[in-house]
Amino acid sequence: MLQLNALFQEIKVYTNNVEYKVNKIFLKQVFIFYNLICFCITRYYLHKTQIMKTARIISVFFILFLSVFTTSAYTQTIWNVKKIKGSIKFDGVPDESAWQEISPFPFIVQQPTYGGIPAQKTDVRLTYDDNYLYLSASAYYSEEGMIKAIGKVRDFQSGSCDWIGIGIDTYNDNQNAEVFYTNPNGLRYDGTVSNDGTPGEKEPFDPNWNTFWEVKTVVKDTIWYTEMKIPISSLRFESIEDITSMGFNIGRYVAATNEMYIFPDTPYNWGSHSNVKPSTYADGIFPGLQPRKPLYVSPYILTGFEQTNTLDAETGTYEHQQNIVFEPGLDVKCGLNSNTTLDLTVNTDFAQVEADQQQFNLSRFSLVFPEKRKFFLERADVFEFCTGGPNQLFYSRRIGLYNGEPVRILGGARLMSSKNGWDFGVMDMQTGKFDPLPSENFGVARVKKRVINEHSYAGGMLTSRIGTDGRYNLNVGADAVIRVIGDEYLTVRWAQTFDDEPHEGTSFMDRARIFVSWMRRKENGLTYSLLHTRSGLDFNPGIGLQVFNDYHATAGQLRYNFIPDEHSVFQSRVPGLITYIINDIRDNSLLTYYLAPGWSFVSKAGWNGAFNLEYNVEVLQENFDITEDVLISDGTYDFWNLNLSLSTPGNKAFKLTSNLITGQYYDGMRFSPNLSPIWNISNGVELGATYVFDHLDFPERNMTLNNHIAGLRGLYMISTTLSLSGFIQYNTAINKVISNVRFRYNPKEGTDIYLVFNEGRNTYLDRETPALPAYSDRSIMLKFNYTFDL
Repeated sequence: MLQLNALFQEIKVYTNNVEYKVNKIFLKQVFIFYNLICFCITRYYLHKTQIMKTARIISVFFILFLSVFTTSAYTQTIWNVKKIKGSIKFDGVPDESAWQEISPFPFIVQQPTYGGIPAQKTDVRLTYDDNYLYLSASAYYSEEGMIKAIGKVRDFQSGSCDWIGIGIDTYNDNQNAEVFYTNPNGLRYDGTVSNDGTPGEKEPFDPNWNTFWEVKTVVKDTIWYTEMKIPISSLRFESIEDITSMGFNIGRYVAATNEMYIFPDTPYNWGSHSNVKPSTYADGIFPGLQPRKPLYVSPYILTGFEQTNTLDAETGTYEHQQNIVFEPGLDVKCGLNSNTTLDLTVNTDFAQVEADQQQFNLSRFSLVFPEKRKFFLERADVFEFCTGGPNQLFYSRRIGLYNGEPVRILGGARLMSSKNGWDFGVMDMQTGKFDPLPSENFGVARVKKRVINEHSYAGGMLTSRIGTDGRYNLNVGADAVIRVIGDEYLTVRWAQTFDDEPHEGTSFMDRARIFVSWMRRKENGLTYSLLHTRSGLDFNPGIGLQVFNDYHATAGQLRYNFIPDEHSVFQSRVPGLITYIINDIRDNSLLTYYLAPGWSFVSKAGWNGAFNLEYNVEVLQENFDITEDVLISDGTYDFWNLNLSLSTPGNKAFKLTSNLITGQYYDGMRFSPNLSPIWNISNGVELGATYVFDHLDFPERNMTLNNHIAGLRGLYMISTTLSLSGFIQYNTAINKVISNVRFRYNPKEGTDIYLVFNEGRNTYLDRETPALPAYSDRSIMLKFNYTFDL
């Protein structure tokens, strides 16, 4: 009876809104009591058998298993969102009478100390009509000067600025969401969340996604107001029997005190991703809300001038080429129905995309660069098929890029659909000829279906790469991610290659990739993961990513996150252990072994750092060429090094992120510091820099390597529609200065004018014969695109 009373006491009622809560202790006790009964019965019937001892062990383990795992049930909140009555003047100040009929949300402090009452009053309300979703906020401050307004340009992010926003799980699948945030300057920041906001296979938050929406703000001495207006056509969702259910949460960040306020009540169990975890969102009920079918037509014109200097192998001289560019193109987005969207693109161009950040590779694994092109970012989570670490069955940078050089995309199409727990995506792109590549067709199809529970799915994937020269590569995959109980997840993936390469004498497994993992997806208390993956000799994901070949590997991670009480200076302290072993698939011989005990922390003031002691065993079957002049001979090496990192508080105008790897490196020594300062000079000017230094010393071989990568970023935000940015890098590994300067005018969503300057300038021109030209490439491009909302 006591448990029943406690359970019913968790039910709370708000005006026109209902909140239901699940009592975790009660559920846990029910499970333990049930299994104790099972244990007693089992013991009685097995008492006279020879396997009694084994049965006892199994039963006790089963009880402990459930008693631990059933503690992860968490709050479910249902919020009835009222449709607005009356009109709203969209001016940034929610003072209309229509807003007063909408109930505000109750907030709780999520960080730095979870569970407190917010010190700063926050009034946020949510409503809708047939065309828009509206969010209003009034953010109060107890003292003048507390408002921090840094940044104006689209998608600018800084911990030194105040924020208010909403995350929306439009399909209420507890896995994916879209977020919309703003600051006192009225900038628009949007992005997508995948994988239930859980890091692991990849970073779950992608800020590169954009859609159509508007925001306005008004700032006074101790308060700032905002109104958001998100078109219904910008959201993909289902309506069943005239009722739409979407998950959502609301967040406010106060930079002056480094505090995050959250609705619904969400603990800091998942670290920095706790405020973007869709499975903790409130279930919003929107009566009468119907999806819209958008039709956006976006033509563009690109014009400019480019110069290149290319070495002619026959004459041994550099040939200077100049070219005037004039190209039109077209993008179309069409809502076929409430659940299905078709994207078409003709002569796709990405001239406005920022340059990749320079890297220098000291590992045996291939480098990985993130996707930044907008067309490939929308619902990119649907096409995810991770086969371990950064490896993917589909890696969109295989399309339209070759060795970092752009390849013309003649056109393509993408179809996305979600309905009744099904997610379906198909993409087809055609590229032009680019020496030594023929014109190629790239295809990918992905399907997912929620099974067993709302946090689990089973699915499949098909990829294809077909050249006009007759060569082809096909890959077929199947996978399942199952939430077994609580925060315990089992992942199983299999992929198979079919191509035009000869495979005489090879088996089915030689062309297969297998991945199995068990993971506890949480950040507080005990967390762990264990995985095994196998890549066959002839497995070749033609449009995927494979950073290592012909191996099988086992990896594990064990951590315990201590969440101190409110009097501690720490927000979290995490001792942990990471290990993995990689073996050759041919003879099971050791290739790599890694073991790293460590400790990390986050302070309530915003400091964070980590200390790791790394033990490495590397077995080189052939020479490892770091550069043309520095190599490591084949053989077996074991060595130790330290990996240290420290970041200053992100809520300050100046922030420094630093990392140091130092110690042994194969048969030598390594010293590799990495510094990344950011300085918000004013609310419209930000300067940033990166400096990476790698020093290798092999005294027994009288061999030394020094490599420098330096970068300087500048961002001048004239207004929320006008900005100038620059990114200049110098890498001694290639002796080149790479410059990327972009001017952008964005008067409204879908309308942009870009002026972009790119240059690759050589240094030490006499290091080669013939002498290098002053620059390898240079271009200035003007791009204009306009979107018609039909």
